[in-house]
Amino acid sequence: MKIKKGKFRAKLAISCIIALCCVVGIGYSGYKIVEWLIDSNNTKEQTATIEEAAEVKEIEDNSETEIIPTEDETDLYHKYLSMKLLDINFDELTTINQDTAGWISLSGTDINYPFVQTSNNDYYLKHSFDRSYNSAGWVFADFRNKLDGTDRNFILYAHGRYDGTMFGTLRNILTNNWLKNPENFTVRTVTAKETASWQVFSTYRIPTTSDYIQTDFKSDEEFMNLVEKVKNRSAHDFNTTVSATDHILTLSTCYSSTERVVLHAKLIKRAPR
Repeated sequence: MKIKKGKFRAKLAISCIIALCCVVGIGYSGYKIVEWLIDSNNTKEQTATIEEAAEVKEIEDNSETEIIPTEDETDLYHKYLSMKLLDINFDELTTINQDTAGWISLSGTDINYPFVQTSNNDYYLKHSFDRSYNSAGWVFADFRNKLDGTDRNFILYAHGRYDGTMFGTLRNILTNNWLKNPENFTVRTVTAKETASWQVFSTYRIPTTSDYIQTDFKSDEEFMNLVEKVKNRSAHDFNTTVSATDHILTLSTCYSSTERVVLHAKLIKRAPR
């Protein structure tokens, strides 16, 4: 009888532990859901304030506008060149956050945000534009980029939020709806030094890797090795030539805990600010 009672107590203890673990797990999941919703709401509220402060506007080309030489003399290329560049009110944005480094806008997505830069690639994974703690993070430039027009690979990161904020809609680049409209294949950026337009040449989804996260190159050959690698990965043939003298833009976000969505574009037009 004592043996049976002992087994019963052991089973009861195990059942209690399992039940407790379930309760803790459910409680933690509930907490994370509430946190996600609060952070999402805060991000959307900030975005509305930022759009008003930024005063984003399109500007006409002028005598200082530089057209980057290319072999791709196509009708589409000239259509992309005809798109107006952007400008923003940096003074208002830097009043909110001194780390403001520029603006990014990608056609065919909801990506239309200021981006920031600090001394590392960790801080803005968990902080919003106003520097408050927020699991949604913000769009930020690689800390190694100079943002003076000389970067050969200008890299921007953000979380791929399921509510579509930050780089949440970057996954659009993998869909047929996005790919069948060539007018989507352009990115516009603004920094303190210049405003620029970029033509997309590669989009893909890949298991997490950092082999495309490179800002400095020892030679043109090393740069072109990277270009060819990411072009070969593309899920779509953009039929766009990239040369050793080009500058490229890289957008990178999470697709899942083990995968990334990446876009690469080449500089086609810029003007000093």
